[in-house]
Amino acid sequence: MVPDDKILIETDCPYLAPDPLRGTRNDSSNLKYVVKKIADFKGMEPEQVAKLTYKNASEIFHIK
Repeated sequence: MVPDDKILIETDCPYLAPDPLRGTRNDSSNLKYVVKKIADFKGMEPEQVAKLTYKNASEIFHIK
């Protein structure tokens, strides 16, 4: 339901790692699981989601 241009991913919750790593400390190396889940929900390839979220973050935070 979230428009593609509004999706961001992050690791702001250090004690809530995504499946399949529940119970471990969360960090940015786990973003691949979040990207995969978003891709599954939206019917996209994970690479597309990674590019999309990178573009969105770049625009929001004015990163060139």
